[in-house]
Amino acid sequence: MYQFFVEDSQVGKDFITITGADVNHIKNVLRMKPGEQVRVSSEGGHDYACRVLEVTDTFVQLDIVDTQIESTELANPVYLFQALPKGDRMEYVIQKAVELGVCEIIPVAMKYCVVKLDEKKAQAKVKRWQAIAQSAAKQSKRSRIPTVHPVMGFASAAAYAMECGCRLVPYENECGMQATIKALQSIRRGESISVMIGPEGGFAPEEIEALRGKMQVISLGKRILRTDTAAVTMLGILMMQIEMMGDVTEMNTDAGGRGAGLPSCSDSRM
Repeated sequence: MYQFFVEDSQVGKDFITITGADVNHIKNVLRMKPGEQVRVSSEGGHDYACRVLEVTDTFVQLDIVDTQIESTELANPVYLFQALPKGDRMEYVIQKAVELGVCEIIPVAMKYCVVKLDEKKAQAKVKRWQAIAQSAAKQSKRSRIPTVHPVMGFASAAAYAMECGCRLVPYENECGMQATIKALQSIRRGESISVMIGPEGGFAPEEIEALRGKMQVISLGKRILRTDTAAVTMLGILMMQIEMMGDVTEMNTDAGGRGAGLPSCSDSRM
């Protein structure tokens, strides 16, 4: 079942109207016909199971079949602060981060970043990165399209990361896994999480010291990971931890307990 995203204004009581570039994709690439099923998510985070009613050159009309379908978003909003990597690794990180459930991606210019972007190049990059996020959201059937922010300086990114309830910094020179285990076990269901990933050259001493005491500095093991590998590894671990917490909560709820409410990406961070 294909996934599409629409604005709230395109959603009616019984119908959804798709316009724009998706019309050509549905008509001429996917060659969809009336009666085929699709999944649609609105900008407000609502999910719909739909059936194609009509395909024209300018719009596609969908019949809403079911509004009670499960959201694919993580219960905990995860914010990835990714130091700018070289080459096309940022595109890879964004694609995989979206698949793994992040809420927002914040590119960060750090001291030891190899890549240095001027404002014009940064704007062009962010536009492309957002398109990659949208494509990955469709492929992975997300209920929301994660936001890719303009490139931030380290100080601004650190201040933004501090707003989250759980703040994690995987650091290549940190030893032992006890802090990592403790940090994961302390995550509360629904709590916002920020993850700060350093560049190819590692965090500068003054950067890591600025984060110590304010964020939890943890290890991802004895081996040195590339910046893109570190990001995907950390997000994969978080995704599993959050999903397992959700299963435990549902089991407790089914047994007579009361589950916690879930925040959306647009909610204030705890």
